[in-house]
Amino acid sequence: MTSTVPNAVQHTDAQPPITMFGPDFPYAYDDFLAHPAGIGQVPATEHGAEVAVIGGGLSGIITAYELMKMGLRPVVYEADQIGGRLRTVGFEGCDPELTAEMGAMRFPPSSTALQHYIDLVGLETRPFPNPLSPATPSTVVDLKGESHYAETIADLPQVYRDVMDAWNTCLEEGADFSDMNRAMRERDVPRIREIWAKLVEKFDDQTFYGFLCESEAFKSFRHREIFGQVGFGTGGWDTDFPNSILEILRVVYSEADDHHRGIVGGSQQLPLRLWDREPQKIVHWPLGTSLASLHDGEPRPAVTRLNRTAGNRITVTDASGDIRTYRAAVFTAQSWLLLSKIACDDALFPIDHWTAMERTHYMESSKLFVPVDRPFWLDKDEVTGRDTMSMTLTDRMTRGTYLLDEGPDKPAVICLSYTWCDDSLKWLPLSPSERMDVMLKSLGEIYPNVDIRKHVIGNPVTVSWENEPYFMGAFKANLPGHYRYQRRLFTHFMQDRLPADKRGVFLAGDDISWTAGWAEGAVQTALNAVWGVMTQFGGATDATNPGPGDVFDEISPVELPEN
Repeated sequence: MTSTVPNAVQHTDAQPPITMFGPDFPYAYDDFLAHPAGIGQVPATEHGAEVAVIGGGLSGIITAYELMKMGLRPVVYEADQIGGRLRTVGFEGCDPELTAEMGAMRFPPSSTALQHYIDLVGLETRPFPNPLSPATPSTVVDLKGESHYAETIADLPQVYRDVMDAWNTCLEEGADFSDMNRAMRERDVPRIREIWAKLVEKFDDQTFYGFLCESEAFKSFRHREIFGQVGFGTGGWDTDFPNSILEILRVVYSEADDHHRGIVGGSQQLPLRLWDREPQKIVHWPLGTSLASLHDGEPRPAVTRLNRTAGNRITVTDASGDIRTYRAAVFTAQSWLLLSKIACDDALFPIDHWTAMERTHYMESSKLFVPVDRPFWLDKDEVTGRDTMSMTLTDRMTRGTYLLDEGPDKPAVICLSYTWCDDSLKWLPLSPSERMDVMLKSLGEIYPNVDIRKHVIGNPVTVSWENEPYFMGAFKANLPGHYRYQRRLFTHFMQDRLPADKRGVFLAGDDISWTAGWAEGAVQTALNAVWGVMTQFGGATDATNPGPGDVFDEISPVELPEN
């Protein structure tokens, strides 16, 4: 029997490019989006039907954009601002082109569905200056009061290369890294599913740290400690140590932590441009229609209540007191809001889905940025010939410091600190100026001859995502034993599996995906929800371009026993 899974892209290179193709749900979202037949249609009798889209982050805006193109009328609700955790801010009194990324700031090339929309709206990307990346002139690793300057990994002491080798060995021997990475590159669905099924069963109850400890390569505590503090790719991994090793394997298999690029001008431009975009291929609506025009420029305000009403409709009450009833709604905000800030009927979801949302584990995260007069860090030290300052990884309070410039003669930005989990909570009680003072003190101990403060030209901007009322955390990270919960949430778009009185509300967003914390997951779950809504309205995909629900039974995620 011929498979209905879309054919893999044919690559001529010896090693085809990687994409976030699985391992849990190996579906080619990038091929689906690029297909000339489009991603589906609804009957003409349904054109103009309203669908509530709750949350104006990337997942919500993509959901609304694609539903609009099909001829439905999305009604977007947003409590704060369009963009969600794609949040780009400026500095008061400074050049408006000088910006800081408070949320997502770096995107891997393997985010191929995300790249579809980046290209669609004409945004430019450039390499992001991660530690020891080619885009980073130099990196300083400062641990236990000892600093090492490096332009490549070869410049660091041997122990760091030993730790990198230990990590590679650990992945190869414990998790079939090369085999899975190859299968994902080649989009070899049977092989992906064969490898992953065994690993899910083996590792569902294992932490990241426990996985390291079981490896002979990491028998040395010193090696584990250095790996936690420095890591390889974006920096230290120790804030992930309590999380499920399955979370980490998804990242490394798909190279999600490698070759990052930033969006020139800021990531929030992506949802904002989609909001204003007037698609050339659109059904029912006249050319010139955009999400902005359908909403008179502004989305509806925050949702305060969701409940089921007669005829299995979804009734939405917003902060203005307006009450509207829909045949379908897509919830794209963080799921904890359904437990706290939004009054909900228990009847909205099956009880096991409520349990999955309650067990969701969100990681904390904080950042602080300052504008500076110029990229002074590129000045050479007269004695050593080295850069005056470098991208910095440390066990001090700052943990990760990133240097971002627009050219030698232009103002620049320093991310003084980017931290997660307990390291983020340490900053929570401090004001922005207090945070900056502590950070400058820490960096002053690493760079005693550098006066960073004299270069600062504006007030700092900061965020602690755990303190943001419509987020309550930065991103989801499953703990051991959470695989079953994640499967329930991801597969929720397949509503023919649900009781008839539990259909009509669809979940989307990166926390519903298998790759929480990555914008690609927001895109993929948006497309799942679009397929679900389309199906509910009697629509279908073209036979030559089956959607994620059409091939679900062939590639559905591994199902672990409940008993």
